[in-house]
Amino acid sequence: MEEKSTATLEKIQEAALGEFLDKGFLGASLRQIVKNAGVTTGAFYGYFSSKEALFNALVEPHAAALMGKFMEAQITFAELPEEQQPAHMGVESGTYLDWMVDYICQHREPVKLLLCRAEGTSYEHFVHNMVEIEVEYTLQYMEVLRRLGKDIPMLDKSLCHIIASGMFNGVFEIVVHDMPREQALRDVAQLREFYTAGWLKLMGA
Repeated sequence: MEEKSTATLEKIQEAALGEFLDKGFLGASLRQIVKNAGVTTGAFYGYFSSKEALFNALVEPHAAALMGKFMEAQITFAELPEEQQPAHMGVESGTYLDWMVDYICQHREPVKLLLCRAEGTSYEHFVHNMVEIEVEYTLQYMEVLRRLGKDIPMLDKSLCHIIASGMFNGVFEIVVHDMPREQALRDVAQLREFYTAGWLKLMGA
């Protein structure tokens, strides 16, 4: 009985992954998912309470992994003694970006659901939320630099948001275009160099 239940669950999730990838959450048909899985609607509701619950089950582990590692990198940097932070600028974020590229390449389809097919779900603003967090930590770091005596110009929060948004959306082109891993690692490393140089210029370094 346990094997049969696991097999049914896997059929539903596999059918859902294809339907969501093809049509997005809003366009996906629960009836079609059930049909493609070869199960009854009643059987489906034995596993999931709704279409959104099914979508969440597919993406939640990956959202948690990506956001959790992202927050770990931000907090690790922010908790360094202030005088050590300038020497570490970009180190934690670079390590995170390398990890992110590998993670995306290992879980391409569910990550694509999270980043490109989540309109209408609680994950719709996932990238925006990451950008907002990045902006807050960037502004905090600028204040650290000022306390250390650096002459840092005032930058509008709106500009910081534009820059962070451009960076994240650039990285997530890996997902949009199903980029091979080696190309993704190379492109993201160069993208990070580009943005780091831009930040240093804006900060008067």
